[in-house]
Amino acid sequence: LRRREVHAGGTGPGQGPRDLARRGVTAEAVTTPVELRVRYSETDQMGVAYHAHYLAWCELARTEHMRRLGVRYRDLEERGLKLTVAEVHVRYARPARYDDLLRVTAWLSDVGSRKVVFQYRVERVDDAALLATAETALVSLDQSNRPTRIPAEALAIMESAVQRA
Repeated sequence: LRRREVHAGGTGPGQGPRDLARRGVTAEAVTTPVELRVRYSETDQMGVAYHAHYLAWCELARTEHMRRLGVRYRDLEERGLKLTVAEVHVRYARPARYDDLLRVTAWLSDVGSRKVVFQYRVERVDDAALLATAETALVSLDQSNRPTRIPAEALAIMESAVQRA
């Protein structure tokens, strides 16, 4: 399944679900791809990327996706909220190697009042080979590390960007 990139905008006014819809951003279209090159320090002696680096690459795409929707981690943290990874699933298909140019695409697949789920696709740009797919579930915590509701405005924006299977 190929997803097309849509620029969902920045922060501030005009980021609500109706504003996203008015600009033609639909749940099927909202994804964020980021490109990165596998660094030497991320590989083993055979030049193959270490498996844990895929999670850092997914985090990069997830953070950028939220920023493009107008829901920045920094803004949530300033309100005393943390989104903490509670679950991770990665399926490796092919290895990434030193100097490969990768595209990591992130999108929201589920949003609840206290939990959000992201999906990822890691591809090599040169030949579009699928290297891995992943999923992370994040829970919203307050300053005492207790589950708490995601602010209504952030929740509405994220819900408008969910891709249904």
